[in-house]
Amino acid sequence: MRHAIRCLFVLSLALFARAQTLPSYLISYRLAMSRPASHLFEVTIDISIPAVDTSAFVDLQMPRWQPGRYSVADFAKNVQQFSAQSQNQPLEWDKVDDQTWRVQRRGQRIITATYKVFGDDLSGTYAQLDAGHGNYTGGEIFMYVAGHKQDSVELHVEPPPNWRVSNGRTERFDQHDWKYPNYELMIDNPTEIGPDWTVDDFKLGEKTYHVVVHSRGDEGGRRPAFVRDIEKIVRAETRMWGTPEFDSYTFLFHFAADNRSGDGMEHLNSTQIIQSGILADRGSYYSALRTAAHEFFHVWNVKRLRPVEFGPWDWTKPAATRALWIAEGFTQYYGVEMYHRAGFDDSSEFLRDLADTIATIENSPASKLMSAEASSMAAPFIDRASYHDRTNLENSSLSYYLKGELIALNLDLLIRGWTTGQRSLDDVMRRAYDELYLKSPNASYYLKGRGYTVEDFKRIVSQVAGMDMTGWFEKYVRGVETLPYDESLAFLGLRLVKTAPSEPYTAGIRIDREDRQALRLGTLRPGSPAENGGLQQGDILVSIGGTTVSRDNWRNVLNRYKEGDRIPVTVRRFGQILQLTLQLGPPEIYEYRIEEMPTAPPEARKLRAQWLEGN
Repeated sequence: MRHAIRCLFVLSLALFARAQTLPSYLISYRLAMSRPASHLFEVTIDISIPAVDTSAFVDLQMPRWQPGRYSVADFAKNVQQFSAQSQNQPLEWDKVDDQTWRVQRRGQRIITATYKVFGDDLSGTYAQLDAGHGNYTGGEIFMYVAGHKQDSVELHVEPPPNWRVSNGRTERFDQHDWKYPNYELMIDNPTEIGPDWTVDDFKLGEKTYHVVVHSRGDEGGRRPAFVRDIEKIVRAETRMWGTPEFDSYTFLFHFAADNRSGDGMEHLNSTQIIQSGILADRGSYYSALRTAAHEFFHVWNVKRLRPVEFGPWDWTKPAATRALWIAEGFTQYYGVEMYHRAGFDDSSEFLRDLADTIATIENSPASKLMSAEASSMAAPFIDRASYHDRTNLENSSLSYYLKGELIALNLDLLIRGWTTGQRSLDDVMRRAYDELYLKSPNASYYLKGRGYTVEDFKRIVSQVAGMDMTGWFEKYVRGVETLPYDESLAFLGLRLVKTAPSEPYTAGIRIDREDRQALRLGTLRPGSPAENGGLQQGDILVSIGGTTVSRDNWRNVLNRYKEGDRIPVTVRRFGQILQLTLQLGPPEIYEYRIEEMPTAPPEARKLRAQWLEGN
């Protein structure tokens, strides 16, 4: 394996060197929004080709996806009215595949391509343009010149009258022009364009932080307090990591007031966070802070300390990495941890949050089917992906965010216990960042340092823990064994308690959330009384035990019976009435809580205090 990793690194250096020998193009982008209500962004790409390049054509490609959202988005579907010309003379072009426009040069060295992109979805993945504002990340708007993503690019944004532009690289409020070292960095920069966003700044050390807020509802006078609370999160996270590399960082918040939008996405020098509610609402306020704690941690973990597959990117296919349980899962753990360290919840709330995650994973049928590594590889299918066919993903897949969070929890507590509080997972993260990002030779044009493999991370965990973690990783990362909660929690005088659920028994029945008319069954829990009794997805539930049921009462009717009872159930399947029998079994799900052990020794209580205090 070590030889394979070395070969991969040498190959990446060779590709990096080849990219540097290609003649660079001069590439500039112009973005206009002359008719915001049309939802159409207007893009112009000017390409100047050196005389030594005699290629017959230039390919322009639209990415299939963009970082932070690993499902395929196929942004090309929103492109319209493409054209190409040189010195006011049209050039021939063809669509050679679903994301590539091939422009025939005919000996020309100056090429101008224009097109429009429809965008009306406020999210971390897609773009939105309407009468009130424009917002984009980049990959959903800008094509790249194939073979020249490594070339520097320029961008000019021409907003509508009285609209201003803000992003993580904005240096002044009347700025319309930016330069980027390469295409990847240009599209790693969410941008808000509008007349009414606000910005508040604070400094920490020599670094400046901008809090940009785009509100479509009442703020209730809470923005000054909100900015102060963002500063608490920054202080908590920089206290762990040390001084960040950037000079300035932008938090871009949207309070959409639409009861449907919601997202959070990390970027190199910024984050974009979208809440469906309004800033005046307490729930939206603290949800935004929780998301900020997660996304700001990505400044280090993912954006700089990154899996080897994460940049430069191949935009023609989804990223495939076994390490999202580290990149996203560890960030999920530290997001919860940093929210606590910043003082927004007490120890009981913090432990309850962790116990809820344990319940989610341990109650999932997939907990014995899908490993953390397999979940990472399945990201294109489970990261907000949509399907037209029925799938079994609800039973067969689990979140690399949540499984990774629990792996991080266990490693953190075990390292603290094994080293009697001298080291923790914080040390793993700092050592990996120092070795792989700050001190490793540049593997590509994208960023400094190199990406890590799971084997790199296992080695660093072993060094910090003071023992070989190969077997541990085989069981709990590559395998599906239940994480060692008892061992890890006991080091801190804590224990995990599993109890019968307070929620009504379901016998493995799940109701289809999309069908609001009939009581149609969704995916059934495998091995449940419902599945064993012959029910199947798509059946319409008519009665239980002779009582007609609805969305409002079916659980109550079912819970009149107890474990071991055999009860008649009537369903309608393909227009036919079927009489089936369910034999009820034990609960399929349980509740979990983390509680203190009353007889914990002083050394365990000391470790617990250090952990809860963020030391």
